[in-house]
Amino acid sequence: MSDKAQVAVPVDATHPDQINLGWLIRLRWSMAAGQLATILAVHYLLRIALPLEPLLTIVALEAASNGAAILFARRHAARPVFLATLLALDVVMCTGLLFFTGGPSNPFSFLYLVEIALAATTLAGAWTWALTALALVCSAVLFQWHRPLSMTGSHELYMDLHLRGMWVAFGVAASFIVYFLLRVRRALAAREAELQRSRLVAARQERLASLATLAAGAAHELSTPLGTIAVVMKELQRRASLVGADADAMDDLRLVREQVDRCRAILERMSADAGETVGEGVVATPLGGLVATALTDLPGAVAVRTAFKNGEADLRVRVPPRAFGQALRGIVKNAQEASGAQDEVVLLISRAAGALTMEVRDQGTGIPLAVLERIGEPFFTTKAPGQGMGLGVFLARTTVERLGGELRLTSSPAGTTALFRLPATLIEPGAPMHE
Repeated sequence: MSDKAQVAVPVDATHPDQINLGWLIRLRWSMAAGQLATILAVHYLLRIALPLEPLLTIVALEAASNGAAILFARRHAARPVFLATLLALDVVMCTGLLFFTGGPSNPFSFLYLVEIALAATTLAGAWTWALTALALVCSAVLFQWHRPLSMTGSHELYMDLHLRGMWVAFGVAASFIVYFLLRVRRALAAREAELQRSRLVAARQERLASLATLAAGAAHELSTPLGTIAVVMKELQRRASLVGADADAMDDLRLVREQVDRCRAILERMSADAGETVGEGVVATPLGGLVATALTDLPGAVAVRTAFKNGEADLRVRVPPRAFGQALRGIVKNAQEASGAQDEVVLLISRAAGALTMEVRDQGTGIPLAVLERIGEPFFTTKAPGQGMGLGVFLARTTVERLGGELRLTSSPAGTTALFRLPATLIEPGAPMHE
């Protein structure tokens, strides 16, 4: 056998066909067990003579085919044709059981509907109609060829047993159909929730890109008037010095010039950051250095205490360093602004179950629940006008989610905690591990 023939198709456990195959195999085990129990109960409890040998052979073949399906599913990806083959085999097996137990007069003859319902929820329309046609053909064949049951007793007794059997068959069919349809509905709901999360992440990425474009555009458009103001202010300073302006006027002119230069520097940084953080690549960076850089020159008088629980500073994490540093810096800065001058902000870094967590705790008065639910929306802020644009938490959450992590905010009257959680896959293989 060639190497090419030995290679199995990769199995994607999340593919809908693979999920459907798993559930179908479980249902077929249940059906085989139910058929075996029914055959034995009818033969030994109701004392209706049944041809046990062919019936048990059919049930054994059904169980063997299910075992073969399990072995096949471990090495090959499920495809609609494989699901349709299993369901078609079940239709043929059901026909065989009915052939030896009275044919159309058997109250379990409408269990064909179970196979059709399963096909309708797992297969495309063409396969479902093909299976329906097969069930109709097999059912029609039973009208012509079947072995009648050898019944003793009156016709009334036979009809009573027949009606009771129909009730049992109805319960079995209804249970299988309802169970499987509810399972499909739960799967669809889970898939819809996953799609909704994907749409939310995509929307945040689009907003982030729009903000980057806006920042770059603003920096470009404002650079010219700010440059003009800087030139004019320089000329005003020169003229004021020639005419002997008082010291207060000279200080005011100098302050205006410094603020213009500061605005130009901020715009230049915005322009650079817009291009660097949005498309920044992932780099294995020492965690201790990353945190230290992010917290350098933070404004405000509130102290920040950093604590690595088990030497996590030695770890190297695969993140975009500039973007992640800005995300962490923004959250810590918010915590400083929420705390009093005598309080301190605590940054606790630890590992749990392989994941890396970074908790930023402040000692402020907390955030009301109605406000907390909106924290993270672009341009939503509780700060005074001119103190913030409401983008810090939004940018931090977008950055972390892009890495496969999450950012959660919890709050109480004793303060607010922002929890970064980064998956274990971001820790570079081979980096020092401290447990």
